[in-house]
Amino acid sequence: MSQDSPLPPDLGARIDALFARWAGPESPGAAVCVTLHGREIHRGCYGMADIAHGVPIDERTVIRIGSQTKQFTVLLALMLEAEGRLSMEDDVRRHLPWLPEYPETVTLRHLAANVGGLRDFLEIMILGGLPISAPSTRAWARRIIGGHRGVNFRPGTDLIYCNTGFFLLSEIIEQVSGKTFNQLLEERITGPLGMRDTRLMPRDSQILPRLADHHTRGSDGGWHKAQWGTVLGGEGGMVSTLEDMKVWLANLDAPKVGTPEMIARMSAPGAVIDGLPSPYGLGLVTCRYRGLASIGHGGGVAGGRSESVRFPEAGIGIVILGNTDDMGPFSLARRILDVVQGEEVGPQRTQAATERLKRAVGLYRAEGGDDVFGLAMKDGQPVFISNGNGGIPIEQVGDGTFVPERGIVPLEFTPRDDGDMDTSWFGRPRRFRRLSDTALPARPGLAGRYADAATGFVAEIGEEEGETVLRLRTPHGVWESALEARAPDLHLALSRRVLADTPPAAIEAGGWEFTVRLVAGGIVLNDDRTKHLLLARAP
Repeated sequence: MSQDSPLPPDLGARIDALFARWAGPESPGAAVCVTLHGREIHRGCYGMADIAHGVPIDERTVIRIGSQTKQFTVLLALMLEAEGRLSMEDDVRRHLPWLPEYPETVTLRHLAANVGGLRDFLEIMILGGLPISAPSTRAWARRIIGGHRGVNFRPGTDLIYCNTGFFLLSEIIEQVSGKTFNQLLEERITGPLGMRDTRLMPRDSQILPRLADHHTRGSDGGWHKAQWGTVLGGEGGMVSTLEDMKVWLANLDAPKVGTPEMIARMSAPGAVIDGLPSPYGLGLVTCRYRGLASIGHGGGVAGGRSESVRFPEAGIGIVILGNTDDMGPFSLARRILDVVQGEEVGPQRTQAATERLKRAVGLYRAEGGDDVFGLAMKDGQPVFISNGNGGIPIEQVGDGTFVPERGIVPLEFTPRDDGDMDTSWFGRPRRFRRLSDTALPARPGLAGRYADAATGFVAEIGEEEGETVLRLRTPHGVWESALEARAPDLHLALSRRVLADTPPAAIEAGGWEFTVRLVAGGIVLNDDRTKHLLLARAP
């Protein structure tokens, strides 16, 4: 889109309509800004920062930005590299010798590109019985990370989003600089840019001026305040405002802090995997929509979702800061782009393709493996689901070929006429077999005790009140799941109903936590970010 291209006359009203469900006086909402070639063309503030006291969201409302923090962490690391204090090619253990010896060297660049293969410490905490809502410390997180020598894949050979990498990066930049993350952030980035309300807020319990409440839907359908107990760092702990993030987006276009070369490195593919560029750079995600490159990052925390993205070829920048986890800013940013460009709003897809997806609704499992994803219906439209994910819009990219509308999932899939699914991940073809739509009998011989001495995981499986129940124990807690067989050798781990009025999430909403497969001598646990965790059968 050129600077002279006319904008739709109803631009503001159409963008407002995208956020109408969050715009009421009894709802949390979002602060939204859209720029065209640096000129603001839309600003909208929807819903409440504080429902109880009737305080609306405005451009100075402070909201968590979650994993958008990662781009700031990487830029600080690149600045320190330019001064010779570290190298992105350093072995991470050079700086953090308390880490275990991994099978192969993991570098700082691997961490920043999400290609290090390390297991995500937040998921390991949850699986190990330490809920993310329970109070914990950075020292506890280091203990968990230090106990996992096992990796998901060889460094540089695959992409799995991993908070552990950015936890370690933030530890390193504090160590080599001799300053706290906030001190370094203010000195190098937010101070020079005048981003006065942007900082690291490690704990949800902290109080800051103009800080919004963050919200989630309760089982009663109403809004509840959301809060995590874990202490967040450079992996996702920052807060900001619409005004500040607008400044940050402009800095990525024309750097005042950092250099153009640094920003280019952050945006370029962080790895080439099987000959194909990774969509994740160094703290930024680059993908395409409607033929345009998009460069940005999203964030998700307790009761908050956000996205900041640029479409440089069209000169469009979009910031969305939401104080509810009941929205999908990655997709909403693309709907805004649809509006600005005068296109029909929605993922590109023919009606015939939509009908094909509807016929393919169900769960699918990798042939010869444990990975599972599914298609489900949400608000009358087919969506992509995976463990813990309630539904991602689906975009058509070819004749019968589709992708989930999510920048860091380089998965293409094609429903087959025989009911299975063909997929491609970084060009690697893989067939996924359709799982049973209903529960099957539990696998004989599954009951028993299993353990992994290296990580401290102990699993106990048995029958209780007509359910097959799995309890995962670690030194930091117990995680309890009900197991439901969907193939003769594969069970889905489902959250158990803890309170009578709190039903667990439905499978159709991504309500399984991980899979469990019985193998010779043990069981294998597997999910989107923790691959092939083997527990051996114990006496």
